[in-house]
Amino acid sequence: MPQSNTASLEIPEQEVPKLETAYRSILLAVDSSDHSNRATDDAIELGTLYQSVITASHVYAAKMHDMRFKQMEGGLPEQFKEEDELERQRDIHDSLITKGLSIITDSYLIQAEQACDKADLDFKGRSLEGKNYKTLVDEAHNGQYDLLVMGSLGLGAIQGSTIGTVCERVVRRSKIDTLVIKQPERSIKEGPIVAAIDGSKQSYAALISAFNLAKEWRVPLHIVSAFDPYYHYVAFNRIAGVLSDEAGKVFRFKEQEQLHEEIIDDGLAKIYQSHLEVAEQLAEEYRLKDSGVSFETHLLTGKPHHAIEQYVEEAKASLLIIGKIGIHCDDELDIGGNSENLLRNSSCALLLTQREFTPRVEMVAESTTTWSTQAEDAMTHIPPFVQNMARTAILRYAQSEGHTVITASIVEQATKNMCPAGMKNLDNLVDAATEAKSVRKIKTPTAGAFNMQWSKEADEMLLQVSDTTLRHNTKMRAEKRALTEKSTLVEVDHILPFVINPTLKSKHKEEQKKTSKCPFASMGDMSGVTAPSDSIDLLWEKEALERLKQIPEGTSRDMTQKATNAIAQQQAIKKIDLAFLENILNIFNSGSKQAAKDIGKTLPWDEDAQASISKAPPMVQGMLAREIEAYAKREKRSRVDLKTAEEAKQHWADEGQFHLDPNDPRNNPRNKS
Repeated sequence: MPQSNTASLEIPEQEVPKLETAYRSILLAVDSSDHSNRATDDAIELGTLYQSVITASHVYAAKMHDMRFKQMEGGLPEQFKEEDELERQRDIHDSLITKGLSIITDSYLIQAEQACDKADLDFKGRSLEGKNYKTLVDEAHNGQYDLLVMGSLGLGAIQGSTIGTVCERVVRRSKIDTLVIKQPERSIKEGPIVAAIDGSKQSYAALISAFNLAKEWRVPLHIVSAFDPYYHYVAFNRIAGVLSDEAGKVFRFKEQEQLHEEIIDDGLAKIYQSHLEVAEQLAEEYRLKDSGVSFETHLLTGKPHHAIEQYVEEAKASLLIIGKIGIHCDDELDIGGNSENLLRNSSCALLLTQREFTPRVEMVAESTTTWSTQAEDAMTHIPPFVQNMARTAILRYAQSEGHTVITASIVEQATKNMCPAGMKNLDNLVDAATEAKSVRKIKTPTAGAFNMQWSKEADEMLLQVSDTTLRHNTKMRAEKRALTEKSTLVEVDHILPFVINPTLKSKHKEEQKKTSKCPFASMGDMSGVTAPSDSIDLLWEKEALERLKQIPEGTSRDMTQKATNAIAQQQAIKKIDLAFLENILNIFNSGSKQAAKDIGKTLPWDEDAQASISKAPPMVQGMLAREIEAYAKREKRSRVDLKTAEEAKQHWADEGQFHLDPNDPRNNPRNKS
């Protein structure tokens, strides 16, 4: 490629996108229900942040009542069927309904106005007549508002209701951001806030809104991204049951199934993890840490809306922020499937945004895009002084076309598009793009891919799913989870995420505590702990046993014995002598004494967090505290509270690790006991 021609490439700089998240004009739907009253309080919270004008509105249906009265006239008693009396009753009804409904509406508006006056916010009242959902939507779309706030339920709520028909109809049709209040007893600013992202422009806009609210309210922010790695396994097993042998050969079923196992599922995980990586970079740009906001990211697996519902419930979130439509939307879609399910089923308030935000192309590409060897080679033919500009332009082109892997042919096409008129033949890039292509050989599926073994406990849990169709899908998802972990045996942990029954989950957690491998997990009761030494034949010499008996009987002695057995197993030692045991005790004592001196030096501790480790044996309390502080730092926490301490202990229980002096070479996170 001649240098003079390449130097003439013109690549316009892309303006860094910005998103104005302030809500300057808020439309509030009121009816004096508990949900509506909380909606008023939350609208005022937002209005106070942005100095918004709040317009309260109530829709009444006088015409509908008039029509109903006319329909019921035929059933009136005889004395009301005289024309004079009937006309008099009509006049009375018209007066009562028209004036009565108007008075009620005015009362609702006055209640909201008084609340706004206390907050020193500008207020407007809108008394509207018509079909409730349609009239409210028309008002929202008059161009004056940028946020609609309403309760999920109104005065017609009954036990078991999750969302009212008016709310659902309005949200589906609303073209502005909509906040739906679902917990009358909780403020949306209580926290934590959860933002769910899927790579769409609307989900990134939801993320920016979450940044701003978390900073303003100083509450924790949880960022989640969810994908379903189990669907294809379920689908392929269903297909296997209907394909004839001949159709299976044409469809190349085995190769297709392996393609999804090895490429698509792993690719999905990478895509959704990349969304979280972009979110972390944006969080740095928005200086969340400097603002004192703690945030964490989580990649969730399962049916996305269900995984997010569960996470919101477990995190006890006060507000979930999402895009109204997602990455797979089309022009005709009014609300995304996951958003619709979350609207119905999420336990906390839901902010559905329709704004859009696009992170810088370089930021997204760093996490989502890779370059083939041939593409990188093609880039070497571009002069160094324009390579950065060319790379940015190629990334933009690849993203606009939906590519996550840049090949030499993409480099060729993108470079042609940005060349000056008359220069369309880039010989060097054409040569690079027409190199021989290798076809990836697809492996044959491993034996037993469709004949998984099930443990007795997992099988019993599966039978608790009463719906046969749901049971089959649950079975397939559990098998897929086991295969993902390279296991041909389905165990309870594989099926548990897909079982809704809270009693079964609670029971399993209790059983896990009793069988945990980690000596710190039970924090006092070691009777049910099993150590790896159960599977090997270890010999304790007499002197070592005598030394062990000097340790107080109970938790301390049991913990020491199990830890010693585990370390011996790691080092392939078959005989435990006194010297070996003394070395273990020295490690425990030195590590714990040093750590005990450091408690509170690096992070402050809440009293209940300190109390939670007081039951541990004295010889490990210091180490335990240091491990919890290390966990808190990894999780970007500014202090150690009870939740952090419990999370750390659960982490040890899940990982099954022993924790020694950090300076000891055996304390390697890859060496699990």
